[in-house]
Amino acid sequence: MTILFAMKLRLVVERDAKTNRWSAVFPELPGCASAGDTEEEAIANAKEALALWFEPAPDAVPAGAKVLEVALP
Repeated sequence: MTILFAMKLRLVVERDAKTNRWSAVFPELPGCASAGDTEEEAIANAKEALALWFEPAPDAVPAGAKVLEVALP
């Protein structure tokens, strides 16, 4: 049985007047941020960064340990 859920996250997008570039940051996800030359590019890049942020880490699993996948209701 597969349970699908939708998680909403805040994305803060702002233009830097000095560089004339846009930044995009997910405040709830440390280190998950991106930038772009346009607002649209910054948002697209942030979506890609979000997908990468949620990829499982390639850590070795100790012998006898279980790996489970969990979802928020």
